[in-house]
Amino acid sequence: MQAASHKLRRVFVWELPVRFYHWLNALVIVALCVTGYLIGNPPAIMSNVEASDRYLFGWIRFIHFVAAYLFFFNFLFRLYWGFVGNKYANWHNFIPTNRKYWQEMWQVIKIDIFLQKEKEHLSVGHNSLAGFIYFLTFLAFLLQCVTGFGLYASMSDWWFADLFVWVTVIFGDDFALRNWHHAAMWFFIVFAMIHVYLVFYHDYVEGRGEISSMGGGWKFIEEEAFEKEQTSSKS
Repeated sequence: MQAASHKLRRVFVWELPVRFYHWLNALVIVALCVTGYLIGNPPAIMSNVEASDRYLFGWIRFIHFVAAYLFFFNFLFRLYWGFVGNKYANWHNFIPTNRKYWQEMWQVIKIDIFLQKEKEHLSVGHNSLAGFIYFLTFLAFLLQCVTGFGLYASMSDWWFADLFVWVTVIFGDDFALRNWHHAAMWFFIVFAMIHVYLVFYHDYVEGRGEISSMGGGWKFIEEEAFEKEQTSSKS
């Protein structure tokens, strides 16, 4: 690809609330995965100190629960911002609604997976494949929140947690519910690895400032892509 041959325009893409959501989400997911793994597979710690004095797993559970609440309300905020944010944060970027969306997904698949470089893909915000994967990720977010609060409901006397007592009945029992919750954790781990790889890959191939854009909000967009987007948004 000859990305350097294109005339570039500096475009503000990611608003501050989107960037805040992204980095807070990354932080709490790391905390949830680490503490969740330890809760599901507790290490054998040999010590002559009284367990109640160490309170190690009490702190692990506390961090997990605090991160879970941050994750949940941050997720609700992102749902809200999908309706009030700019066009790059809008829900139309995540849900396939027309044939053009699927065609763009196939084009990105050819570039990302089959590494075909005969034609560049030009998009300003999320490309269609990324948007659709994020939509599936939002469904995984929902599953993780529901199963997590379903597990928490049996050990909490707060009214909010009690709203999820029905979840255990749907999944059968606590054991099945815990397995679904644990499996979703591995989904996030695999997603994070692929996500980081593709961000670096597209930043290198396209030269648009993909990585820095989630810090400052700006991307460097080809004039062709920018003009095409402006035309399609007016039509």
